[in-house]
Amino acid sequence: MQTFLLDGLWFNLELSVSCGQAFRWRKYGDIWYAPSPYGEPTVWKIRQTVDTIEYEGVSETDLIHYFSLDHALDEILSCIDRDLLIHDAIVRCRGLRIMRQDPWECLISYICSSCANIPSIQIRIENLAEKYGTRILCDNKAFYSFPSPGQIAAAPICDVRSCKVGYRDIYICEAATMVSENPMWKDAVRNLPYPEAQKKLCELNGVGPKIADCVLLFAFEKYEAVPIDVWIERILRTKYIGGEKKLAYAKAGAYAREHFGIFAGYAQEYLFASREIISKKGE
Repeated sequence: MQTFLLDGLWFNLELSVSCGQAFRWRKYGDIWYAPSPYGEPTVWKIRQTVDTIEYEGVSETDLIHYFSLDHALDEILSCIDRDLLIHDAIVRCRGLRIMRQDPWECLISYICSSCANIPSIQIRIENLAEKYGTRILCDNKAFYSFPSPGQIAAAPICDVRSCKVGYRDIYICEAATMVSENPMWKDAVRNLPYPEAQKKLCELNGVGPKIADCVLLFAFEKYEAVPIDVWIERILRTKYIGGEKKLAYAKAGAYAREHFGIFAGYAQEYLFASREIISKKGE
């Protein structure tokens, strides 16, 4: 394995790959494995020591890009460190980085995430990969690359349905058709300001504001996007805004952006990573 010296960079591999932003990382022993997040039929192997990242199957350039090791994390965390609750989350989870995922895989992953927990999401994604992706053997373990938009767009909807994605089958097929027919869609979304980018993604059937915000945050570097799930809504309502009535999605996101600033999405991720501890406070 090759070695990347962290040289004072804050990075927590375990938290970053297991906190719910990406779904294909698996740990065997002390090594994390994943089919290449950028579509190549290879497997990434990553292991972290105190001050290094050991890696195989990935270039150093892609390693830095995917894990956002070029981010000035201390500056980002300083920007969002505006109250005791987020301060404690930063101290507890320092080194958690928002990764730069492939937009296509991220879009389908979060379409699969609607009304589901993480294990269910993982099963749906793996079913799609096993049916349409390329099988890759690594250390006597089988992995599957994520299918291309064209592979899914060409498939009968009944075949996609057999991947146990439920009612999401039509949404996945429509998204695959859109992406395969519009190869510049990523650039179009990336070049839009956040509000317009959210609206653009919400034009897709099966994509509402939460799924759009997840894709914008985890694949398009729109760090003002704040995905509001039940945990974050509860934290904002009970620990920040007050009141017993459930917060409307738009109101919760607007508050987070006003309170935490341009990196509100990072604040969301740190609060989410600390959600169980935060929820126990004041009980």
